[in-house]
Amino acid sequence: MVKSGSIAAAVALGSILAFGGMAGCSSESSTGDGSAPIESKEDANGGGESSENKKPEGMTPSQEQAYEKALTYLSITPFSHDGLVKQLEYEQFSTEDAVFAADNCGADWGEQALLKAKQYLSTTPFSQTGLSSQLQFDGFAVEDSDNAAANVGADWTEQATKKAKSYLDTMAFSHSQLVDQLVFDGFTSEQAEAGVVANGL
Repeated sequence: MVKSGSIAAAVALGSILAFGGMAGCSSESSTGDGSAPIESKEDANGGGESSENKKPEGMTPSQEQAYEKALTYLSITPFSHDGLVKQLEYEQFSTEDAVFAADNCGADWGEQALLKAKQYLSTTPFSQTGLSSQLQFDGFAVEDSDNAAANVGADWTEQATKKAKSYLDTMAFSHSQLVDQLVFDGFTSEQAEAGVVANGL
């Protein structure tokens, strides 16, 4: 079994953003000034910033700077509310200004969760439950995470096949071991079995 190893591999993905980018947690698995580079939304899913937003009035200078930085992040890569706050804090904005910016940036967090789900699946295979768990780790609400995973349009048997191949590319498995690993990752028994068979094992 490589259950803990899967977690470690996913955690390594967290460096794409300090907090809000492709953070890792589950068995699947920043830009700005001084953090790692952000992957473009267009590169991941073909979309740009989709939330219409009216600029708040009466902002302090520091709030305005945090607000503008939040919009910049959201134009490049999807975030959860909490992930965006943490990213802004990483950029040394105060917690108060970071929260203000996330509260007023006009983002649809359900839409952000769906964009993040598509971004993940463009690079890493997930089960539906594994993807929802990853999104929750990134700070999305349970409901938004579940909805995103359910509506991302993935073929979960195909995802199981890709996941099985990724395991076989790194280590040896018996048929039953690999099925068990995929079930641990959140795939159904049927999806896991089909994924292993599709890899000729």
